[in-house]
Amino acid sequence: MSAVAQTISACPPLHRHHNHHHGQLLTALATSTSLPQLKQVHAQILKAGLDRSTSLIFKLILSSISSLDYALSVFIHAPVVECKVGSKLLREISRSGEPGKAVLVYGKMRREGCVDRFCFPPVLKALARVEGLREGMEVHGVAVKLGLESDAFVQTALVGLYGACGRVLDARLVFDKMCHRDVVAWSIMIESYCQNGHYDDSLMLFEEIKSSSVKPDGMIVSNILSACGRSKNLAFGEAVHEFIDSSNMMADPYVPSNLVTMYASCGSMDLAQKLYDGLSVKHIVASTAMVSGYSKLGQVDAARSIFDQMVEKDLVCWSAMIAGYAESDWPHKALDVFNEMQTLGMKPDEVTMLSVISACARLGALERAKWVHSYVNKNNHGGALSVNNALIDMYAKCGSLDKAKDVFDKMPRRNVISWTSMINSFAIHGDARSALNCFNQMQAEKVKPNAITFVGVLYACSHAGLVGEGKKYFVLMTDEFNITPKQEHYGCMVDLYGRANLLREALEVVETMPLAPNIVVWGSLMAACRVHGEFELGEFAAQRVLDLEPDHDGAHVLLSNLCAKSRRWGDVGKARSLMRSQGIVKEKGYSRVELGDQIHEFLTADRKHRHTAEIYEKLNEIVSKLKLNGYAPDSCSVLLDLDEEEKKEVVLWHSEKLALSYALINRDRDSEIRIIKNLRICDDCHTFMKMVSKVYHVEIIVRDRSRFHHYRCGVCSCGDYW
Repeated sequence: MSAVAQTISACPPLHRHHNHHHGQLLTALATSTSLPQLKQVHAQILKAGLDRSTSLIFKLILSSISSLDYALSVFIHAPVVECKVGSKLLREISRSGEPGKAVLVYGKMRREGCVDRFCFPPVLKALARVEGLREGMEVHGVAVKLGLESDAFVQTALVGLYGACGRVLDARLVFDKMCHRDVVAWSIMIESYCQNGHYDDSLMLFEEIKSSSVKPDGMIVSNILSACGRSKNLAFGEAVHEFIDSSNMMADPYVPSNLVTMYASCGSMDLAQKLYDGLSVKHIVASTAMVSGYSKLGQVDAARSIFDQMVEKDLVCWSAMIAGYAESDWPHKALDVFNEMQTLGMKPDEVTMLSVISACARLGALERAKWVHSYVNKNNHGGALSVNNALIDMYAKCGSLDKAKDVFDKMPRRNVISWTSMINSFAIHGDARSALNCFNQMQAEKVKPNAITFVGVLYACSHAGLVGEGKKYFVLMTDEFNITPKQEHYGCMVDLYGRANLLREALEVVETMPLAPNIVVWGSLMAACRVHGEFELGEFAAQRVLDLEPDHDGAHVLLSNLCAKSRRWGDVGKARSLMRSQGIVKEKGYSRVELGDQIHEFLTADRKHRHTAEIYEKLNEIVSKLKLNGYAPDSCSVLLDLDEEEKKEVVLWHSEKLALSYALINRDRDSEIRIIKNLRICDDCHTFMKMVSKVYHVEIIVRDRSRFHHYRCGVCSCGDYW
């Protein structure tokens, strides 16, 4: 028999003196070590009619406080309450997994008129955790009525409450009224600024604390470093680093890791790596920051090296590595990492899935996109608005406008991003009328377009030659929706006029826009001049691009090409020598084609594929058939000092032709061919694809740098306007 049971059994009959029974039960409570034992004692208290004994009930509550629900139930049903017990219970609840239950305790204490200065800090802390602003304001009012508005502990808790609820100004008002601010109060105010994105204010407050009598601790420094990283304020971060060194704070186990995270977030990877190498224990947060930092700079190999060295990896780290690959030139590796993560039993969240969906979009692989969509639905991510918006974009970039529209139509709720994604989807597929109809439907449903929506609308007009409509929507954007045009909008207008060979109007936009034209604007004019052979203006636009970005490969290549078109081969040599001396490399053109579950990539004149012989044999067969139907290779796009026959040979080896040839060898009967190209498709390849679609009775979909081309029966969806 347990000691508790023995104590209870030794209790005298109920008709004996209650004082003796009371003492026995107090002893039983003191020796109880589990909830069942406490419940036995509670039963004896009720049986003995001692449930109005405050000492027994309070002892029961305090003894059962590790089982909060039970302690709370006893407290709520207690005939009377004591401030000390209520405050103790509030402190425990404020630290628990269900802080919202603190209002029950506080409500009981308030009704019983039993509140003091010690109950306010824990109940306010609990309300901060659940963002209970309305209840917190009521508690604040009670504290003021009781004359506790100047209590430092109550004020500190109020700062935390208002900060957690996004009321940063209210938090600062309370903070400024404090007569005594300890390091905790400063820390909570700085954290409130950081949590709500007021990074500059947090940095200013850090300067204030350095001038005060309070010495910043590791928590404050960590929050300030986080603010520097999130706001990309490297200069301030370096100043904080100096403060850390001068204050001998590097001994704090978290400070060095937070410094690594700050430098990595600011893109200063040399400093981040130096500090990271010196860490005796490489915390997962610092390692993840290194992975993310390298990934954002496009250095995915360095990111992967850090990733592979990590002993422990959490979901955030896996997601960072997937995101790094998804935004790189190796999106297929993002899917490989995703598969590896799953084999280890790691469950992805919505953030992970957004990166996976982005990888599929960049890859342009429809079959993989379908698999990802199926996975999203099976794992209950399909209800998330952000995921559905990403699926629209993914399907559109994988060449399936129908599936993008299907996702859009089935969405139970749509926001401005949903509508904008659908408009952009129509736009990149050259279906300008559907894009504009979608925009009109959006207005009919009272969804207000934003600046990005109008980029999609103007893009649709630009790629369909709808000059009048483009001008109308540009005016509508400013006059009806009060959206101030940005560089992207002016770039679209330059592109709109440029594609329509209205170069004078395009130049007028550039010269009259209220902003200084950026690379997007000059680049649009430069591209239009290249297409329409306007050499003098094209050279002028290219020079403006180089003024803004001296290592811009496109501008250097254009200048070289303009010289080549004028047969100024000496100037071509000089231009390319300059590129080599400055380490500027022209982006290589490649094409990808998806066959089954494999993605095959080709470069121009590529001979690395294991089926090279068959591919070139098939290409020769295709060329022979097309020549019988009037095809003649267009060598104008070959800007090299070669004779005409050599030029014709080079143009036939473009990567998209090799991808097409391989697809024709291996495709399933009646299936369409989907090719992803990283550069703009050239005139010859465009003609080539149209003729193949007619001669071989096959539908070909090519995604180039800016849009989709759907080739059917010898006709392209772009109407030869691209």
